[in-house]
Amino acid sequence: MASKLILVTGASSGIGAATAKHYGAAGAKVLLLARNRDRLEAVASDIRASDGSASPYAIDLADADAVTEVSAEITADHGAPDVLINNAGTGRWLSILNTTPEEARAMMDVPYFAAFYVSRAFLPAMVARRSGRIACITSPAGYLAWADACAYIAARHAMKGFAEAMRADLKGTGVSVTLVVLGTVETPYWEHNPGSREHLPATNPRLLPTLTPDQAASAIVDGVERRRRTVIKPGIFRAIFIANALFPTFVARQLRKKG
Repeated sequence: MASKLILVTGASSGIGAATAKHYGAAGAKVLLLARNRDRLEAVASDIRASDGSASPYAIDLADADAVTEVSAEITADHGAPDVLINNAGTGRWLSILNTTPEEARAMMDVPYFAAFYVSRAFLPAMVARRSGRIACITSPAGYLAWADACAYIAARHAMKGFAEAMRADLKGTGVSVTLVVLGTVETPYWEHNPGSREHLPATNPRLLPTLTPDQAASAIVDGVERRRRTVIKPGIFRAIFIANALFPTFVARQLRKKG
């Protein structure tokens, strides 16, 4: 990892911060992107305190022009990243009737358009170099659908489709794409999106335990290093996705039960 350049979006807290710290502890140089400058600086300070290397870039990832500018700055300062983690995400879990057009657009801006802008900015250099790894982080909402999370689910389906289509575009270029599907993770997301947790479908915590940010970060780092096509954690979601494909009515009935 000592020679690797890692870029993590949504790196100011939660999964992104934990992933950045994992890479920093392994000796990589980490580039941190998110909107909140103070929280980014705090994450960068933690990485440096552990003898890691981190450079924060405060940016609104929903702004295509801002992404173009910061990607040019990063390329001039560091070169193109070896690993790009598209982790930034936002959005409350609301029904379509309770979601404004502005909220729906914002939920598509981040994660989907943010991932598109950042990936497209660095891909030419990765393809020219014939090496690179990209991860797109989504949730089981990319495979399933339940009530009271309409725009959120649509955006996560978009992330899944983006990762799979980008992988097809990049076949034979030396650049790999990993789709990471994470179940419930205990992060500040729930505090920043009040009312969302109440819309979680009911689950058995022994079968589908809540992940810590460190567990999520470990799954991301391991999957990217192994160049896996898809990482799903907890793994039992694989069986749930298969069941949904075979018995969609039954699965939809189960998802109506709230936690």
